[in-house]
Amino acid sequence: MTVYAYAESTSRAQGERLAFHLAHTSRAPLQGLVRVEDVASGRGVLDAEFDGPLWNLDIPAEWASSLYRAVFTSGEDSGEDGGEVYFAVRAARPSSPILLSIPFPTWQAYNRAGIPGESLYWSEEPTRAARVSFDRPGGGPPPERWEEGMIRWLGPAGYRVDYCSGLDLHEGGELLSGYRLLVVNGHDEYWSAGMRDAVEEFVRRGGNLAVFSGNTCWWQFRLEDGGRTMVCHRDAVADPLSAVEPGLTTVEWSGSPVDRPENAMIGVSFRRGAGTWGPYMQRMHEESYVVRFPEHWAFAGTGLGEGDKFGQGAIGYETDACDFAEVDGVPLATGRDGTPPSFVILATADLRHWHRYGQGGMATMGVMRLGAGTVFNAATVNWGNALHAPAVDRITRNVLDRLSAPIRGWEVIGTADSPRALAVLGTTLYGVGRDGSLLAREVCGQNLRWRHVGTAPGVIALAVPREATVTRPIGLYGLTEEGRLVLREPDGSWTALGQAPPGADGLATTNGVMFASTGETLWHLPAEGGSWTPVDTAPGVVALTAANGRLYAVDAAGRVRTRLPLAAAEPWTDLCDAGGATVLTAHAGRLIGTAPDLPLSWRPCAPDPGPVPPGITPAGDRSEPRERG
Repeated sequence: MTVYAYAESTSRAQGERLAFHLAHTSRAPLQGLVRVEDVASGRGVLDAEFDGPLWNLDIPAEWASSLYRAVFTSGEDSGEDGGEVYFAVRAARPSSPILLSIPFPTWQAYNRAGIPGESLYWSEEPTRAARVSFDRPGGGPPPERWEEGMIRWLGPAGYRVDYCSGLDLHEGGELLSGYRLLVVNGHDEYWSAGMRDAVEEFVRRGGNLAVFSGNTCWWQFRLEDGGRTMVCHRDAVADPLSAVEPGLTTVEWSGSPVDRPENAMIGVSFRRGAGTWGPYMQRMHEESYVVRFPEHWAFAGTGLGEGDKFGQGAIGYETDACDFAEVDGVPLATGRDGTPPSFVILATADLRHWHRYGQGGMATMGVMRLGAGTVFNAATVNWGNALHAPAVDRITRNVLDRLSAPIRGWEVIGTADSPRALAVLGTTLYGVGRDGSLLAREVCGQNLRWRHVGTAPGVIALAVPREATVTRPIGLYGLTEEGRLVLREPDGSWTALGQAPPGADGLATTNGVMFASTGETLWHLPAEGGSWTPVDTAPGVVALTAANGRLYAVDAAGRVRTRLPLAAAEPWTDLCDAGGATVLTAHAGRLIGTAPDLPLSWRPCAPDPGPVPPGITPAGDRSEPRERG
């Protein structure tokens, strides 16, 4: 006799009760044994008996927050599998900065796949269901167990994490507010508007998101019947809401009339990803990622170099990607598909040959900023089942360690080409090479190569005004070794504008005013012209720049200091560590720095995260969540 079972919820908190509904097809009494196992540890945590169609589990407060499996067997079982039900136990109060979401909506979407009217699959079969209920047996992980590898790896790897159901993210703002990092793992294909809204708000407010998943957030679904029915028509014509509330139509997130590409939240999409299905699924084990940005923090400690392959087998049967162009051998996201301009490509896998096996495309691993938060995306289904590989293990640790703590310091955006001067004009970052060449590249987080665009003979410092004045047009201003102030003309030549203070080696401009530093003295040149005058001390300044009505300097102690651009004495305020930079510029709220043999890096023009002011509870800082049903 087989017992069929389902739970009234996909999750409950420690100390709460979860009811299970049971049935069988025999006339014998409905009674037997139930064993509850912690999937993460593989250990049994409870053996009990059931008698009748309802069994209640009072979840002990001491049970770890985790994914659990309840297995029901009858006394008449003769080797036949009993019913199994998966559920998550949430922490009553956050016990970790990391929250791991279990993709129960995707599991339920595939439940009874191929049975007419019983499943949302297969995708284009006219007999597929448009509505499926959580009040039925099944809805557990697929046979491939995409999520299980990471779930079993976390504990032995030294990570304590809290768990939730993906359904808990629907209107889950309060739940998320207790955590710093949300982890999405495996195959998390189905998202409701409530799930997406809550996660995007969490990240924009300063929480972080790590996506170790592929085909992520591909279909939109709706919840009905108190959250127990999952609706996904996959077709705008059949969905009655398409004419009433188009944004909630249950089609692909990137499709019309929703037109809300998942790229905006996670950087990539299955739209440009790849898939290998059915008898060809094993092809995924032949593929590897190729490193495209080895200096990035995600690759720290891996020993990988540019062009190296890693993670064979981590490329799952479905991958996500963004549209990108190769620029001097470096991939750069175009943004044409909705990927934000902050997205940085770390690794790629060319899977266009998969067009014979399901869907040809790419896989693009990357990281981006979204509001005040950071999103990392491995962009593949099988990442968690390749954690035995040293490089995959280390990258995962780098991501979890960095994104589960306050993010401090500088982030590498280029190689160690060490220009001796930096400035931004428009959207172009200019540098002066050690040989006097003028270099340029786009201002972005991608590791683009410097291009030679001219010469800058003798220039040792650069500055660019934000706005033109009567006497000073917008352009590249330079300070030369001979102590002259120069301006680069549109034809690439340099015009001498006059002398600079003796020994000056730092230059900045703000509100039409020029400032120069000579190591111990700050000098001022009025907007209307005139002569340089000393206005303040500048103790040990080795680099000077300006942005947003403020001066920034690197001092001899390796600190970034800042002050208002007044033509008078003004205290220098300590801002942050300079990260070894001895060359500095600023643009759009970021400091950009480098030094001989130091990669080009940037960071916000803001202090590192510190103690939270009284009365302020930003996303990612723990708070006591409300009780959830």
